[in-house]
Amino acid sequence: MAGARPIGFGIFGLGVIAEFHAQAIAALQGARLVGVATRNPAKAQAFAAKHGGVFAGTTIEELVARPDLDVICITTSSGAHLEPALAAIRAGKHVVIEKPIEITTARVDEVLRAADAAGVRVAPIFQGRFGDGARKVKAAIDAGRLGRLVLASAYVKWHRTAQYYTGTRGQMAVDGGGALMAQAIHAVDLLQWFAGLPAEVFAWSTRRVHTAIEAEDTVSATLRFPDGALGVIEATTAPWPGWQRKLEICGEQGSIVLENDHIARWEFQTSAPGDDEIRATKLDAALGSGASRPDAISIVGHQRQLQDLVDALQAGRAPLLDGHEGRKAVALVRAVYDAAASGRVMKVG
Repeated sequence: MAGARPIGFGIFGLGVIAEFHAQAIAALQGARLVGVATRNPAKAQAFAAKHGGVFAGTTIEELVARPDLDVICITTSSGAHLEPALAAIRAGKHVVIEKPIEITTARVDEVLRAADAAGVRVAPIFQGRFGDGARKVKAAIDAGRLGRLVLASAYVKWHRTAQYYTGTRGQMAVDGGGALMAQAIHAVDLLQWFAGLPAEVFAWSTRRVHTAIEAEDTVSATLRFPDGALGVIEATTAPWPGWQRKLEICGEQGSIVLENDHIARWEFQTSAPGDDEIRATKLDAALGSGASRPDAISIVGHQRQLQDLVDALQAGRAPLLDGHEGRKAVALVRAVYDAAASGRVMKVG
């Protein structure tokens, strides 16, 4: 694939998030959008015309049949990722899948088994990992600067209107869950990337404001990590006005607070070169925030992650974030849901 031609991308499912994928693809080096598809022919044609007059189809089969297409971005609702992903994999295409890969670990595993057997890549969209702040946090933890972790927690207190939940949003078969699965899963992914997967969870969930939906609008979970560290996940779409996503990683030798991708606190017993510069860094809004509006994110995170995939395919290496890594967030979310439903401590698997 390297050097032959730009890597061809397609998009299947043309909801709100598809526009972010299209704009991100247009900004990539070594790649181009070659086709889109959705069940509505008029919508497919209008979207294709807006983005350079690319191919417009109505089925995943039409899209994956194109020989100039190497990667399919699956941007359907979360519970409808499996079937188009399998169709793309059968056609030998790599797949980019919007978060989460799927709504159960069984469905995620079906995608991963097929991709591994076919020798194609699965790239789940968790663009938060590509933020400058998140990467600094990860590097500090991996370098042992925090010492033994004590508490590792994630807080997502966002606002969604009642109008947001009109249609199919909040239905379990469509979204797989509510505030935790649909909104906070980015924070869940960052938390487990920083601190590792918890071993056990206990949780409560409820519908405090959005009582007409099937899924929860509020959840609170307590975590125990394999090394004995503890933590909390709080997620909600019920309060107004919506605060920035926050992760707190606290250790015996240092602690960090990450708000969206901004390092709000960076404190260590032992100083290191660059600490003052990190603490003085002003708020970086490059990745945007979905705290009050789901469309208030930017394309930057998607662009960075898709560029890494393009570079990986051209170099013959694995992308920085693959499907097996992306599975972990789904496993943690499902464990929280199982704990809330059963009233029991659940193991994370």
